[in-house]
Amino acid sequence: MKRPLLEFTDKGIYCARADVYLDPWKPVKKALISHGHSDHSRWGHGQYITHKRNVPIIRHRLGEIRVTGVDWGEAVRVGGVTFSFHPAGHIIGSSQIRAEYKGEVWVFSGDYKSEDDGLATPYEPVRCHTFITECTFGLPAFSWRPQHEVIDQINTWWARAHAEGRTAVLFAYSLGKAQRLLSLLDTSIGEVYTHGAIENMNEVLREVVPLPPTRRITRETGKKQLAGNLVLAPPSAHGSPWIRKMVPFETAAASGWMAFRGARRRRAVDRGFVLSDHCDWEGLLQSIRATGAERVICTHGYSEIFARYLKEQGYDARTEATQYEGEALEMKSTESEEGDA
Repeated sequence: MKRPLLEFTDKGIYCARADVYLDPWKPVKKALISHGHSDHSRWGHGQYITHKRNVPIIRHRLGEIRVTGVDWGEAVRVGGVTFSFHPAGHIIGSSQIRAEYKGEVWVFSGDYKSEDDGLATPYEPVRCHTFITECTFGLPAFSWRPQHEVIDQINTWWARAHAEGRTAVLFAYSLGKAQRLLSLLDTSIGEVYTHGAIENMNEVLREVVPLPPTRRITRETGKKQLAGNLVLAPPSAHGSPWIRKMVPFETAAASGWMAFRGARRRRAVDRGFVLSDHCDWEGLLQSIRATGAERVICTHGYSEIFARYLKEQGYDARTEATQYEGEALEMKSTESEEGDA
């Protein structure tokens, strides 16, 4: 039986012909990395290859590593296999990874979204025979409203809090979601303050993309300074002693999971705004159709349900287990997120 160009192993997605891994979750000699989130770019690899916009991100997260940055579509030839990176639209520097050998083409999506958020390089469908797709939100219940509608809701919420002299505390993952929100907030309402973990990432990304001005919250920052303004903080800050200096405040979370009422209750926030850096159900289906792929491999998310639906539509579809977490990563509290705020 012919060995597949890409296969799933206990270390990650492996290309035997090139002896390289794609987003491996265990240490390997050479890794192609789709983007900077911690479930896809892990410490311990001998060599990293990624899009050049992702280089400062993973260096910030992982420290001194051996990394090579490449341009969109630039050919990287290893062991007769040609790899290239293509925009995924997920966060700044996020890529799909294309692998070609003797005319056979596979594409690994990494994490992706099809809506242009104005900050990440927009997603581009890549034609292939086999498409490895995430399906974080692979249920028909997930259907996103256009970004501008959600941002209008957030700005209206902030304006009301401002008028009442309250601090608007908006929880968002430190890499990606926080910068997306920052680029879209109406700063005529007030100032934007940031938790240390978010501001540390902002400092890295300001060298890559333009971002509005922010003010880091320190021990010296007082309640009066914060009143009426907006604070961007990682989910891990909720319920911590750090947040007490915001009183009086209102809380909100921006996540695809806010489509479920129960998620807002579990996270104990006053408002939930449905804003995701992943495709919804229809976005996944449209993206898969655009690839022209005959075979689809579904990884993290609602993979079993999504793969079953694809089979019903005539695709050769199956699931594979990985250690990627998708937007579930936002629900976790990590030491690196806590920052120095």
